[in-house]
Amino acid sequence: VTFAEMNRRADCLAAALSALGLGAGDKIGLYLMNGPEYLESFFAAVKISAVPFNVNYRYQTAELAYLFDNADAKAVIHHAEFSPQVAGLKSQLPALSVSIGVQTGTDGDIELCQSADYESLILNHPPLGDDIRAKRREDDFILQYTGGTTGMPKGVIWPHKAFFYACLGGGGLFHADGAISQPEEQASRAAEGPALRILPVAPLMHGAAIWTALSGLFGGITMVLDPMRQGFDADAIWQRVQDKNVNILQIVGDAMAIPLLNSLQANSGRWDLSQLVHLGSGGAVFSGHIKDGLRDLLPNVMMGDGLGTSEGGISGMGEPPKDGGLMRLPADDHQQVICNDRIAAIGETGYLARTGHTPVGYYNDAEKTAEIFRQIDGRLWVVTGDQARLDDDGMMTVFGRGSTCINSGGEKIYPEEVEETLRAHPAIHDAAVVGLPDERWGQQVAAVISLSNKQQMPTLENIQSFCKTDLAGYKHPRKLVCVDEIKRSPAGKQDYAWAKSVLQENSVLQENNDS
Repeated sequence: VTFAEMNRRADCLAAALSALGLGAGDKIGLYLMNGPEYLESFFAAVKISAVPFNVNYRYQTAELAYLFDNADAKAVIHHAEFSPQVAGLKSQLPALSVSIGVQTGTDGDIELCQSADYESLILNHPPLGDDIRAKRREDDFILQYTGGTTGMPKGVIWPHKAFFYACLGGGGLFHADGAISQPEEQASRAAEGPALRILPVAPLMHGAAIWTALSGLFGGITMVLDPMRQGFDADAIWQRVQDKNVNILQIVGDAMAIPLLNSLQANSGRWDLSQLVHLGSGGAVFSGHIKDGLRDLLPNVMMGDGLGTSEGGISGMGEPPKDGGLMRLPADDHQQVICNDRIAAIGETGYLARTGHTPVGYYNDAEKTAEIFRQIDGRLWVVTGDQARLDDDGMMTVFGRGSTCINSGGEKIYPEEVEETLRAHPAIHDAAVVGLPDERWGQQVAAVISLSNKQQMPTLENIQSFCKTDLAGYKHPRKLVCVDEIKRSPAGKQDYAWAKSVLQENSVLQENNDS
């Protein structure tokens, strides 16, 4: 699909949405898997000042109902296989008056939910008129729903201008001149962009993936998408990298990196990956030993590890930590450590925060908005959930999510750090770490693990001995459960509530309560 063709189709779809009664401020759910339709629908919505929002297609009935109700959704654009769910939503939510179905040859009948046919709408409507274009404003907004690791989804309100600069690099992420200062500059940024092809592996409904896709499009770069209807298939991803001459592969942390590494190790020389120059990760932990394993097999590929949040946008590419933590990032006028509603002093630990181009709150959630979006020294700061320390060299050391931090005898333990060490164990494929109540220490570290190649289950003592090289004793797991697979979100994020329930409900635990 060429840039011009995608824009024409999005214009026609925008005209169709307008003809269906949708306009400025109306919320449109994108209940879609990866494909051109996701991007066309996103652009069509913003062309009429409507508000697109992402829908996690793994959600079940109650979660979907909450999401669409919270968003005050008026319309949904969905793939045909989700027709039964859409029919249920429309019966529960009378305000959800418009549904448009995308037929892709897979199972699903859009007549089940009385949805208009996506392709027919595009074919039967002329492109959008200038009268509607003229109404657009830079403070039109989109909603980026984030499930995080706890609680119900929250819709982050991103005004277009803030989203463009904070999440998409201001249109110049792939150009030497960087972000644009005037809209007219965007044409040259795209025309002069490098001749590259990017494959964002994650679902486009995940922030890291849609940011990658939109940043690439603004840079004039070819986008390669994987529909992922059969789940994550590492072999198929490498095949696509070869067949489509992909230069940049964008993933979300270890949940994708580990099977990709295992696939390369099991299929030596199977694919010609000589055109691949960059493998980047964002949105979840990308463990050092996994990076090293990929470097060994892909010596000419640069590894990138970035940090970004749905509330804060892109924080930057991380440097390796010096003394604990996950990564280091620069502190500047727009990114700081906030401690007790003030900018932290050197050596203090608080929360990573951003100002400048930021969202303005959570949709329909004043309580959470007040908690995260704070006025400090006359500026609006978004205080993320990532704990960080301000170092004496102008950098910040990022530790992990404060909401999942374990407090054992007064010592703070970040699950991500322990998980990274556990995944380096030769017998362990994946791990999730949580804190369980402990009478003596308040909380103790507990881990759920899955095994590599169904190897023999390691003992708790063996794992604790392995951890001694990298972790202080109080960070070692005291309880252990082995499962077939660690449950994660479709985007690869940990499900800590699930991990805690497994540990609490499992009666066969390897335990060690020593200090």
